[in-house]
Amino acid sequence: MHKNILLILTFISVSFSQNFETYFLNTSMRVDYFHTGTKDTESFSIDKIYEEKFFAGNKNNLIDNLNLGEYLFQIFDAKTNTLIFSKGFSSIFQEWQTTDEAINGNEKTFHETIRFPFPKDKILLTISRRNKFVGDGNIMQFGEIFSTSIDPNSNVSKNIETKNQSFEIFKNGNPNSKVDIVIIGDGYSNLDKEKFLQDANRFANSLFATYPFSKHKDKFNIIAVETISENSGIDKPDKEIFKNTILGTTYNFFGSARYVLSENNKSIYDAVQLVPYDAIAILVNDDRYGGGGIYNLYTTCYTKTDNPEMEWQMDYVFVHEFGHSFAGLGDEYYSSQVSYNDFYKKNVEPWEPNITQNTNRQTLKWKNFINDDTPIPTLWKKNEYDSLGKERSKLNRLANDYYEKRKPLYEREQEILKTSKYKNEVGLFEGAGYISNGMYRPSIDCRMFSVSLVDFDAVCSKAIEETIDFYTK
Repeated sequence: MHKNILLILTFISVSFSQNFETYFLNTSMRVDYFHTGTKDTESFSIDKIYEEKFFAGNKNNLIDNLNLGEYLFQIFDAKTNTLIFSKGFSSIFQEWQTTDEAINGNEKTFHETIRFPFPKDKILLTISRRNKFVGDGNIMQFGEIFSTSIDPNSNVSKNIETKNQSFEIFKNGNPNSKVDIVIIGDGYSNLDKEKFLQDANRFANSLFATYPFSKHKDKFNIIAVETISENSGIDKPDKEIFKNTILGTTYNFFGSARYVLSENNKSIYDAVQLVPYDAIAILVNDDRYGGGGIYNLYTTCYTKTDNPEMEWQMDYVFVHEFGHSFAGLGDEYYSSQVSYNDFYKKNVEPWEPNITQNTNRQTLKWKNFINDDTPIPTLWKKNEYDSLGKERSKLNRLANDYYEKRKPLYEREQEILKTSKYKNEVGLFEGAGYISNGMYRPSIDCRMFSVSLVDFDAVCSKAIEETIDFYTK
């Protein structure tokens, strides 16, 4: 039925402030499913459905109006066809579709999870994906690709109680009116328990040392859940190092030495099932620069270094990756190695709020931030910056002398960014989203661009604050 009415994301503001108590209990339904496909195909099949102890979301904002994510799931009341909940998200599967493995014709399955308040009656769950068409400069709309009926009174499991100890890092109020972050760890053995709690506090503080999070600390609750692994450290397949860890995180994801994700989705969600949360952060007890972040999935970040001068990079990575997973921000850098092929299609506007292919001042996503006398596109010393990036790319990032050799190149890059004529303005700066030409970012520098402790720029800050408001107002 719904397939004929979906170009959904015309979020009609009719009665979407549905009465929570009419449709839901104050617990969560967790739907685990398998996401299978090739470069050009995908299918879904339900694995298992659980009832979890908490629903931490905002009971006033049940319909997602942020228009973020590659996918959108929607919950309809089966009796009345009323849309009662929705949420945008992205997935490891969609990233995998752009890798050589997928392009070479392989099929693969990923285990995934979606969560929403536990329904009182039968529902229809649909999953939609952005259609691959080019409109009039607008972000692609959603089209339905999967649907299934769920009876909450049938075949729903209670999650198994765990012995994982939890610790409050920040507690500012009722979970339903705050952003709730849960921090868990991978590669922390019994000997690393104290380090995990220290790391959780450190990275929570690093988040609130960065604008605009610094402005909104009182709107967050953060809880750490102790997750103990058999071994310290995580997998480094390129070094033939393999560890027995509780969450299965690994470096070399998609062949990128510094990309850290896990395919052990069930273990991650099992680990956090007994606490209220809106966002998951995974700290990995290892010393290689690295991390990852996928919108409404989770953030990962490394937590060790032998070089005290480079400790600040851990704080950079955590906040940068949280920008991805929490607010759907895109990478603004373009000169670092990635494992994607054509991650952003030419002439198709990215859904991420901070990158664009559009050069029309009148229709830019962030046009309201641009001064009338700021040129579009906005000139900067891109050629020199790119030449430094080429020299940097020749260095072995895993070599012991990497930072020593990188230092003069990095310092000059930072000088270019800090002395630009338009350094304090929003404009249209070429180079973003892993693409040097034809893709643009709003500011010359931002936490989503350079490896530094710079704050988020005005456009990224707006996206972050809109997300905070969605959870808290």
